[in-house]
Amino acid sequence: MTAKQSANEFDVIVIGSGMGGMTTAAALSRLDHKVLLLEQAQTIGGLTHAFTRNGFTWDVGLHYCGTFGHDQFAGRILDWLSGGTIEFRSVGTVYDTLHFPDGFEISVGCPAEAYKMELKDRFPDNAAEIDVYFEALLSAEKAGHMVGAERAMPEPFRSAHHWWNKRKIQRWCSRTTGEVIAELISSPKLAAVLSAQWGTYGGKPNEASFAIHATVMGHYLEGAAYPVGGAAAIARGLVPVIEAAGGSARAGTPVSEILLEDGKAVGVRTKSSEEFNAPFIVSAIGAGETVKHLLPEKIREQDWAREIAAFKPSICHFDLFLGFEGDIAKHGATRSNHWFYESWNTNDAIWAAAGSEPIPMMFVSFPSLKNPTHDSGPMDKHTGDMLLWVDWSSVAEFADGGADKRADEWTSFKQNIESRMMDFFREKFPDLAPLIVYHELGTPLATALFTGHEKGGFYGVETTPRRMLSDALKARTPIPGLVLAGQDVMSPGIAGAFTGGLFGAGAIDPRVFQKLR
Repeated sequence: MTAKQSANEFDVIVIGSGMGGMTTAAALSRLDHKVLLLEQAQTIGGLTHAFTRNGFTWDVGLHYCGTFGHDQFAGRILDWLSGGTIEFRSVGTVYDTLHFPDGFEISVGCPAEAYKMELKDRFPDNAAEIDVYFEALLSAEKAGHMVGAERAMPEPFRSAHHWWNKRKIQRWCSRTTGEVIAELISSPKLAAVLSAQWGTYGGKPNEASFAIHATVMGHYLEGAAYPVGGAAAIARGLVPVIEAAGGSARAGTPVSEILLEDGKAVGVRTKSSEEFNAPFIVSAIGAGETVKHLLPEKIREQDWAREIAAFKPSICHFDLFLGFEGDIAKHGATRSNHWFYESWNTNDAIWAAAGSEPIPMMFVSFPSLKNPTHDSGPMDKHTGDMLLWVDWSSVAEFADGGADKRADEWTSFKQNIESRMMDFFREKFPDLAPLIVYHELGTPLATALFTGHEKGGFYGVETTPRRMLSDALKARTPIPGLVLAGQDVMSPGIAGAFTGGLFGAGAIDPRVFQKLR
């Protein structure tokens, strides 16, 4: 074996350095595997990375997480992975504030019993229904975890587990959030409140599986937290673990294909034609992207691959990053996130950006207030973030090079979006708006370019019952040596990608599962 060959050989190769990929790579590194982590973008971290402009720094995809406290399940595992170098700090008792028409506002906070009391106070005629809803939420959360666990189990254990729990899984996974809430809740306004945070997993109430809603909402019931030092602290904590075990994390290294020999995954080829070899290949770039872009046509024709390819991508978004100078807390900014709905129909929250329709919904966050190590400096600099859910059709005409060919139109289009979003912010935060000194728009095209996700779908594949009941999204694929990891294996979002990353690692080295007890 030549020196070059040995330098290009690893125990495991992980494609994609988002939360799922980093988790898989770090977990296996902790168990003394030599791991190569490859990232197509110029920065390790996927949607946990940060960027800086004019002295302001923003996270691109993390706004808050549940269960990552040192005394909580995911937090204990993260301590093991990072050696305690990553810390999540509570954002406070209230982590979301919901705003509806006619001045109706309600705070979502912890503990869960306090939130239930708040709901009962606002909806006294529905007190019994509220109790039933929370019971359903916990039961459906367990069903969601069952599905996730099955995706990491080898046969015949998976089939036996599914047979034993089939009734519970079908009950909660096969119905949408809207269907279950309509069955349990008689008040349309209360139903709207209970479904309002669907943007945390990207599935409209009339489309998403209630089990996904419950899995994500359930993980916030003990409160929400934010990483000390911002989301980029996650990569800073996990990459040294990979390197300490003899592995490497390489940004700016897009993979063009997964190499197969005799039907088994044996390596990868990068777009610069460099080859790396390993007995295990983990793809954490998304199940759809893996099947459609990294595997040969004969594999794509297999039933499992065709099922994955048929899934639609999740929602996309515009993201307006705000830079402030001044005391933003004094003028209305909070550590709690804000969800603004312009109607009581939470399904009607996707903006047709190309038209003249008013903005139906907006998510607003102030990350600098959540970060205990944020240094505002002599100019008292702070950051804000506005998310607006849109359909890919809004930007489709500018995709595939259209933005370059029609640069003036694209610039005008973005300026219009930015102007509309700024107007919305001024209306909701009139005292805070004058402190804005910088703003920059992120678009679905930018998300697609940076992540490689189809149609800018930053939450992976669709969150429907079909996705939850699929047998194709298992960590172990039918191709020996090829493993899937990340949010498509479990559930959307940072915590889901984290768990899906652990499942991917456990499919290679079962000792990982001992850490999950």
